Amino acid sequence: MARNVGVGYEDGVFGVVAEYKTPGALLEAVKTVRQAGFSVIDTYTPFPVHGMDRAMGLKPTILPYLVLCGGLLGVGAAVLIQWWMNAFDYPFIIGGKPIVSYQAYVPICFEMMVLLSAFTTVFSLFALCRLPQPYHPLFTHDRFSRFSDDGFFLGIEAQDPIFSEARARETLAAAGGTEIAVIRDFAET
Repeated sequence: MARNVGVGYEDGVFGVVAEYKTPGALLEAVKTVRQAGFSVIDTYTPFPVHGMDRAMGLKPTILPYLVLCGGLLGVGAAVLIQWWMNAFDYPFIIGGKPIVSYQAYVPICFEMMVLLSAFTTVFSLFALCRLPQPYHPLFTHDRFSRFSDDGFFLGIEAQDPIFSEARARETLAAAGGTEIAVIRDFAET
């Protein structure tokens, strides 16, 4: 997979990561790192931290719009299928009832909307999160497995336009980071 190569990435460096004791310390560290000018950063926590998206400068997700499109596609498909079957493919005329009766379409439209919205949610979430991801350079870091238990990590990636290993280390240390480590991407070397 080709990467947008930043300064230092040609040396096989993925980035620099630091560990923090509390979610509050991590939140303040993100603010400090962003004020230092770094923009390609990521946090790794065992649970969502309130205010982290804003501190990182992340844009709102497009997932709700994708799910809306999936739901509308489900309703449209249900109406089209029922209309085609009832009006043209196999019209069933009984007791003077209209051939196309939209009231009978409601349950199927609802079910198709829910079904396609659910599929859109799952598959879009996987695509937006780039999952499944069997390898990530941070998996080589000894302490990184703690991020799913009680560790709070902040990483500055080498793709950042102003990245330098020394500057990233200094900034993370000034932000209160411990266990600061350089992460090498062995898949790229």
